[in-house]
Amino acid sequence: MELKPVNELSYNEAISQLGQIINAMQAENCDIDKLAAYTRRATELITECRRRLTATDEELAQILKTLDRTGA
Repeated sequence: MELKPVNELSYNEAISQLGQIINAMQAENCDIDKLAAYTRRATELITECRRRLTATDEELAQILKTLDRTGA
């Protein structure tokens, strides 16, 4: 798994990496020594995805307000 900084990943790459981490953590042979690192990375990915979703939601709200004002 490539560990680029989370802000350099696309949203889809971040979600995919999060899925890989979840699968690794749920595996019977999960390496307990990597559990803290998995959790840390998952937290970074979730935080970044949440930030992007919030920013997109705010941007869409602004676009819709503009449409409401113009009557389009």
